[in-house]
Amino acid sequence: QIQLLESGGGSVQAGGSVGLSCVGSGFYGSRYCMGWFRQTPGLEREAVASICPGGGSTFYADSVKGRFTVSQGNAKDTLYLQMTSLKPEDTAKYICAADEYLGWTPVRPSDFRYWGQGTQVTVSS
Repeated sequence: QIQLLESGGGSVQAGGSVGLSCVGSGFYGSRYCMGWFRQTPGLEREAVASICPGGGSTFYADSVKGRFTVSQGNAKDTLYLQMTSLKPEDTAKYICAADEYLGWTPVRPSDFRYWGQGTQVTVSS
């Protein structure tokens, strides 16, 4: 059974930086894409960034391009998100997701079957 556990959230002032980590377990055999989503109360879950094996296939939401960097650990079961130049509108619960690599980069919530519980990031102005 695949499980995902996020860490690294917290409170930061606008313009600051925060790094998130997601450690996965239960990845056997197949290669997996992983992604970050964020959610605020009353709004739909929003794609932030995703990455597939090899590191050459990545997706970033327009709102975070140039500010956030997604990467995978060497073991490919760990996902990172380095967030810089944070804005108050980046405030959300950040949630890690994973699913088998099918040859294309998943970007929608429906593209992922496995989810973590999330970690809160709060950016104050």
